[in-house]
Amino acid sequence: MTLADLQAAGFDIATRNHAQAIMVRDFPEALSELCGALTAVAIPDMELVRGGGGESPLTQRLRRTLSAAGWHKRTIVVRKIVDDEETAAMTHEIDHVRSSGPGSVALEIEWNNKDPFYDRDLENFQRLHHDGAISVGVIVTRGRSLQDGLRGIVAAFAQRHGIRSFADLEPFDVTPTARQRRMVEQAEGPFAETWAKVFVGDKFGQATTHWAKLEQRLQRGVGNPCPLLLVGIPAESIHPAG
Repeated sequence: MTLADLQAAGFDIATRNHAQAIMVRDFPEALSELCGALTAVAIPDMELVRGGGGESPLTQRLRRTLSAAGWHKRTIVVRKIVDDEETAAMTHEIDHVRSSGPGSVALEIEWNNKDPFYDRDLENFQRLHHDGAISVGVIVTRGRSLQDGLRGIVAAFAQRHGIRSFADLEPFDVTPTARQRRMVEQAEGPFAETWAKVFVGDKFGQATTHWAKLEQRLQRGVGNPCPLLLVGIPAESIHPAG
């Protein structure tokens, strides 16, 4: 599996500072594992809607797949020693690190966090690359087509399941806030479409981690000069369920 295969499947791909050449030449096995895991991503639309805290089921599945292939969580400690005395230490916890002979590839999944998490990840990659701890930094996030299509996907889900009131949302563990209820009740149009607009705006809004927000960091040079591979999961990865 290659990055070209991911692009053919609709994934957004961006690279910086020769990351693609480094992955192809020095980390071909890791690249194949990553592309294979991402190509296999399949997200039931119901998972976008269901309530519940913690990591999304998609993130959990992808983590298990990567971990099984050798992409393990790792805590990297960088210490500064002067005349045999430690003067400073910095700890970086990376969710997935794939090590091989030439070095290490670090990967973070940002499915639906607040967008400042991108700054944290990219700045960590920058420091770790500067200190020789990693060769490439990878971020996997929601792609442009998925972010743009979420309202339609959620509305289609609601229509398919006959959701015409707040009571119809209860079997899916969805509990709208008072503000959301007011917004839906005050709006005109079919319940499914109105609720989908409000729901997506709150859960997957513009201030969360998605491709356009990641591109903004790239344009500002956040993370430079670390080689970066950035992948956006497309709308094609969503499928009807239930």
